[in-house]
Amino acid sequence: MQSGPVKQLWVLMATVFVDMVGFAMVLPLLAFYATDFGAKPWQVGALVATYAFAALAMSPLWGRASDRYGRRPMILIGLLAAGIAYVLFGLADTLWLLFASRFVQGAGSGGITGVVQAYVADSVAPGERAKALGWVTAATSAGVMLGPALGSLAAGISPEAPGFLAGGLCLLNFLFAWRWLPEPPSHGHGGAPPRRLRRAFFEVLRQPTAPVPALIWVYAIGMLAFMGMNGVLPLYLKDSFGVTKQTIGYFFVYVGGIGLVMRALLLGPAVRRFGELGVLRLGAFSLMVGLACMPLPGALDAPLATRFALLAVIALLVPVGTALLFPATTALVSSLSTRSEIGQTLGVQQSFGGVSRMIGPLAAGALYEMGTGYPFWIAAALMLCGTFLTLRLRGHECPEPLVPAEASTPK
Repeated sequence: MQSGPVKQLWVLMATVFVDMVGFAMVLPLLAFYATDFGAKPWQVGALVATYAFAALAMSPLWGRASDRYGRRPMILIGLLAAGIAYVLFGLADTLWLLFASRFVQGAGSGGITGVVQAYVADSVAPGERAKALGWVTAATSAGVMLGPALGSLAAGISPEAPGFLAGGLCLLNFLFAWRWLPEPPSHGHGGAPPRRLRRAFFEVLRQPTAPVPALIWVYAIGMLAFMGMNGVLPLYLKDSFGVTKQTIGYFFVYVGGIGLVMRALLLGPAVRRFGELGVLRLGAFSLMVGLACMPLPGALDAPLATRFALLAVIALLVPVGTALLFPATTALVSSLSTRSEIGQTLGVQQSFGGVSRMIGPLAAGALYEMGTGYPFWIAAALMLCGTFLTLRLRGHECPEPLVPAEASTPK
């Protein structure tokens, strides 16, 4: 990559890193705070899903607005919204304020994920996008690794401290991005006018096996399985291993560290060796196996240290899977999208992912009440379906466009 795009990516990586630190400080604590307010497991799942619901509603609008007005303004607005959400989290003294915090956060920073991906697509040539997206998601993994530990330490000071600290970080991040994050110079508004959002959505539903729709479905299925696991993972660790809100952060440090290494160091060589499609398939398979095996350590009649060691080995497969699956999928989607619709198409992808982020934790919370293993096994079965869907895609890169050229012009 040329020096200009590399410099832009470093600034974007710093921005998403700090944003993810705040996100990860709060997320592992949600189940503990909610149960302190008397929430049941299904309500914990609903709390996680609220973020996804708000992001679902906003993602395509964010993407379309970024195509029209630029990537930078949308990212800045999202950072401000996240700061407000964390302050609400710090002030929360009821379950409903926790829900309000999650909604505001999802509508803001949750809605700009597609915009960040479109920023990368604007800045980097198609052949380098999976690697560049890996770098950006490596920054998010570093945030996932550091944030939970900071959150657990802050929770030891006071219940309000994690929210207020995350809000302060968001304010600093906004000021940093305002000063140093430029609009990508290759972002333009030329080409065919973008289709209506409704047509873009229906295209994915009408042609689920066409290349870009199939990739969006694979992304959505993977997100459904992954977020279902995340929705009940703190409860599983609490019930099966005695993990507390002061110690759960260290588990996320471990998982985030693996994701960081995968995205920063190993994703690029893997793409060069296997291609984006091969990496996507490897990621789907790894995630499926990790989810299927996750309940095993909790069910063993063995010393706690032995069960923790087995859990560490099994949990390794999940961040390996997500580090391969999601960047490769997004790189292929951005490469195959119409130039004037990259932000919108990635916003549509994020909306389908948003449905998954909403349904996954809700369903997992309900399944957890039936038995500890059910959420993980159902998630693994979904990933098996996603793995089969990837087999319908052919070649290193799928050559067909999302729709024929004449169909991309509104009538």
